[in-house]
Amino acid sequence: MKVLPWPELNFNKWKDTLLTLQLFTQIVGKIKLRSIPWTNHSWHVALYVSARGLTTGSTPYPAGIFEIEFNFLHHLLTITTSTGIRQEVKLYPRTVADFYDELFQKLKQAGIETVIYPAPNEVEPAIPFEKDEVHKSYDNAQVHDFWQALVRVHNVFTRFRAGFRGKCSPVHFFWGGFDLAVTRFSGRPAPLYAGSVLNIPLRVMQESYSHEVSSCGFWPGNEAFPHTAFYAYAYPSPADYAVQQVEPEKAFYSKEWGEFFLLYNEVRNAAGPEETLMRFLESTYKAAADTGKWNRDQLECDLTSFEQ
Repeated sequence: MKVLPWPELNFNKWKDTLLTLQLFTQIVGKIKLRSIPWTNHSWHVALYVSARGLTTGSTPYPAGIFEIEFNFLHHLLTITTSTGIRQEVKLYPRTVADFYDELFQKLKQAGIETVIYPAPNEVEPAIPFEKDEVHKSYDNAQVHDFWQALVRVHNVFTRFRAGFRGKCSPVHFFWGGFDLAVTRFSGRPAPLYAGSVLNIPLRVMQESYSHEVSSCGFWPGNEAFPHTAFYAYAYPSPADYAVQQVEPEKAFYSKEWGEFFLLYNEVRNAAGPEETLMRFLESTYKAAADTGKWNRDQLECDLTSFEQ
């Protein structure tokens, strides 16, 4: 089977579409948030990469289960219920307000009653969804390329996750920061989180960072960092974490962000993108685990023999 190249992603070329799409996903993510029991570290709110785009996965409601999926093959949002109902919302250059209004009409037609907090998180300005006539860009090709990048990254993150027997998050997509992430835990409590994240209650962040973590992710960038990149960080950050040698050579530590970064293009243009990314994931995790004195013998595993 032919292996497709990793797609080109240029933040400055698709930033308008990116922000509109982020707001679309926030609306759907908030519907999931209100429909499913709270899970530790806010894992319940995340979306998942699918063979068509991004999905809520199975979400409970009084009549059974529903699923909302962004289909980036045909540029549709689909609402499917276990009672056999299916509704569609077309994805095209339209305002966030227009998308929000039609989506809630289609939810009602599907028998799904929900109310969300109608303003975005982690973006500024946080225009209420029903009033947002500003964001209205949607480029099919750019969205498709971003999704294809998510597919490739998802598969590497999934392989990386398999090497850990301790507590570990799913490979999941957080619509707030608009990033795909996977997080490993040492098993020990962390100091009380005292930072801040735009438009997120402190108590939510404190629960999310209640235990020591080594986290990595894939992020399309923003105006302050206009580069698609992979990131890795530890919380709490051990004293010597920032000076550890990580791979590949082009990876670097940002004091401003408090994270290691590897630009997406360094991976995309590598002779072996998957293995290049895996080196970054493994080496940044080891940096966190070694400087944080994690019990690596108990937490790590090698299950490759089961694949034979």
